[in-house]
Amino acid sequence: MRTGPQQDEADPHGEQQGEGESRGGGLRARLVEAGVELVDAEGAQALSLREIARRAGVSHGAPRRHFPTHLDLLSAIARQGFAELAARVAADDREAAAPRERIVLLARVYLDYAGTRRGMYELMFRHDLLESGRLGLRETSLPLFAHLSGLVARVRPGADPVLVAGALWANLHGIAQLWHWGSLRLATGNDDPAPLLAAALDAHLGPAEPAP
Repeated sequence: MRTGPQQDEADPHGEQQGEGESRGGGLRARLVEAGVELVDAEGAQALSLREIARRAGVSHGAPRRHFPTHLDLLSAIARQGFAELAARVAADDREAAAPRERIVLLARVYLDYAGTRRGMYELMFRHDLLESGRLGLRETSLPLFAHLSGLVARVRPGADPVLVAGALWANLHGIAQLWHWGSLRLATGNDDPAPLLAAALDAHLGPAEPAP
C-alpha cells in the first residue's frame, strides 16, 4: 500500500494518476481498508478524510467519488467491524452446545472484541453514525442480536427474549466500556472480568445449573 498521495495530474476532479484503474469497487475497498488500518492503529478520533485518503494513496478529494459525506465513509468502515464481530461469533459458536453455553461463548467473543479492537468497537457504536442511518449501519447488528434473542428464548422460554437479550447486550456493553476505563477494576478490585460476566449472565438468564 502506498504511504502517501502521488502528485496530482491535471484533472478537473483532482484525480491522481492511477486512480482510474481503481474505479468501481477498487478505490472504495482501498479507502475502507485504509480506514480499518487507521482506526486499529490510532483510534476512531484519527479517521479524517484527508488521512484516510493519504493512507490509501489518493488525493484528498477522491473519497467523495464513492462516499459523498464523511459519515458515509466512517459507516462503511464501521460495517467492517460488525461483519468481523459476527464472523468471530460464528467461528466460536457450537451448534451442538447447550443454548446457555452458546450465549456464554457469544458474550466472551463480544468482550474480547471490545478489548482487542478498541478503536473499531468505539467507531461501531458512535452515536452520530448510528443516528445518521448511513448505509443502514444500525441494521448491521440485527442478525447478531436476533441470534442472541433466539438463544435467550431457549434458555428462558417464559420471558420476552428480545427484552432479555436487549438488557443482556446493554450489560455486556457496560462491562466492556467500564472495564476499558478502569472503573470496574477500581470498584470491584478484580483483575479479571470473568466474574462480572458470570454475574451478568446469572442476572439475565437465571443461575446456571451445576455441572453433573
